[in-house]
Amino acid sequence: MTLLHQAAPGDGTAASVEPADLLPLRITLDDGDSPGDVVDALALASFTTGAQPWARSASVSPARPDATLLPPGARVIRRSEADSRTVLLAEGPGWTLKASWWHNGGTVNADVTVTAADDDLAQTVLAQAVDGAEEEKPTEDDVVAMGFWHLAAGRGPVRARRRIEAPGWDAVRGNYTRTVADAFDGLMRLKPDQVAGRLLLMHGPPGTGKTTALRTLARAWRDWCTVECVLDPERLFADPGYLIEVALGPQRQHHGSPDDSGEEQWRLLLLEDCDELIRGGAKRAAGQALSRLLNLTDGLLGQGRKVLVAVTTNEDLERLHPAVVRPGRCLARVEVGPLTESEAGTWLDGVSATPPGGATLAELYALRQGPGNLLPAPAAPRDGLYL
Repeated sequence: MTLLHQAAPGDGTAASVEPADLLPLRITLDDGDSPGDVVDALALASFTTGAQPWARSASVSPARPDATLLPPGARVIRRSEADSRTVLLAEGPGWTLKASWWHNGGTVNADVTVTAADDDLAQTVLAQAVDGAEEEKPTEDDVVAMGFWHLAAGRGPVRARRRIEAPGWDAVRGNYTRTVADAFDGLMRLKPDQVAGRLLLMHGPPGTGKTTALRTLARAWRDWCTVECVLDPERLFADPGYLIEVALGPQRQHHGSPDDSGEEQWRLLLLEDCDELIRGGAKRAAGQALSRLLNLTDGLLGQGRKVLVAVTTNEDLERLHPAVVRPGRCLARVEVGPLTESEAGTWLDGVSATPPGGATLAELYALRQGPGNLLPAPAAPRDGLYL
């Protein structure tokens, strides 16, 4: 599908050019286009001409299967049903709305865009369209909802909402050595008015339980903070548009306070295994990526927004970039190491022999479970030699 414009004939005199005169208005179709493509193009007509110069958008995930995504009084003028995607175009006095929703792994995701004659009208229509559209599920003690982001080709930033098992802190506290558990005690009790520093840094060897601690933290903070896991952090800080959408886009309002004031909710961006981003040579290797991370945590980019960033890495503290670990930037900096020999013995509780020198959490679980039925028994060394 191509879009062409026919400008009105002029008298040749010098005059200011309307932006709409530089943009396409004629739609040319071919056999590669679908009805949904036509709806996408028509939705931009009033915005292109300037009749409705304001636009607002929102995503709903997961959406209720019966959600109409329409405000009261809307008149549907186009609707396309194809495969698992539905697109519709609706209008009302001074506004146009395009809504689309699709199935993704058993859930329904939706996008809504409104163009209008003024910004207040666009916001009002959008709020009415998405009001009550998100699927609400009962809260379960051991489950927390998290958003998972990735940058999709041709679609831009995509968020999928998943419910993740998250044990309580009391159930997993014994998985960590004493100093680490003491540090997490304070984090688990943290309240929004106690936030000082925007970066949560967790570093240590693989298998020490960093991800488990973050899932538990998401559960402990779920009344005031949503967790957004970024699956491609290297692309997040390389693409400013992606970063703005994930970190600074429309944030949900928290209505759990006693006065139901609709206070803006905190957002925690979870970036796992970001060794290249925050190690000592990151400035040379990652270009602007490190600068954008630092700007988000305590620079202009993060000002006025309730955004926290949690980064996990396997790097030693001495190898991290000094700008990342400087005082005042970190909300907390926790080095998660293996349990000591005594702590490992307590954790195993006689199920297996205690490893000399201690063990990581992953190693302890492997000892407790024993060799799997599908794993071959280790071969006995011949001639006393083995690798």
